[in-house]
Amino acid sequence: MSKHVLIVTTSANELSNGHATGLWLEEFAVPYLLFEKEGYKVTVASIEGGDVPIDANSLEDGLSEDILNTRELLKDTARLNQVADESYDAIYLPGGHGTVVDFPENETLQRVIRNVYESGNIVGAVCHGPIGLVNVKLSNNEPLVKDKQVTGFTDAEEKEMQLDSAVPFLLETGLRNQGGQFKGADNWAVNVAVDDRLVTGQNPQSSEAVGKELVKLLG
Repeated sequence: MSKHVLIVTTSANELSNGHATGLWLEEFAVPYLLFEKEGYKVTVASIEGGDVPIDANSLEDGLSEDILNTRELLKDTARLNQVADESYDAIYLPGGHGTVVDFPENETLQRVIRNVYESGNIVGAVCHGPIGLVNVKLSNNEPLVKDKQVTGFTDAEEKEMQLDSAVPFLLETGLRNQGGQFKGADNWAVNVAVDDRLVTGQNPQSSEAVGKELVKLLG
């Protein structure tokens, strides 16, 4: 039977200061295309359902047709709570600054992540996507990331983007505060942390590496 992967995206299109944002397209598209190539069943959901806002800045870099074509999958997406109780072999959270608005406090997202992980399955996230992991508690009430190697968009990268004052909290700091063993690299360097069934990537440059690690774990 083919593996079933749930990809959950943001539905937020701006930060608290009005800065336009959304999903970072490449972070969705590159792993999605790897999953498709493997023949996995992929369910794409967003926090609120409907059309996913895409950060305009993520469309600037001479992207391939294959990546641009995945935008069709981001129209009229399922609302997360509509697909939350299905069975998944992996959940994957792409980033984009929109995630800082609607991932951290979303209890449905926390529940799905916990259920996937405690079922012995795989959790992956890249760039700002790991902000969805920060508040996840396991059934024993311990943070999911406690004592695990993790990475994500670093405090230094956020400061370089000059958005450190526009986010509710800095992702790296948030992961460290929950006991995560944060593994950062230079700004914009490819960097992935794999800790058993938890796979996290630092930035957009790490999307492909995260996707490949997830495929490897999914066997």
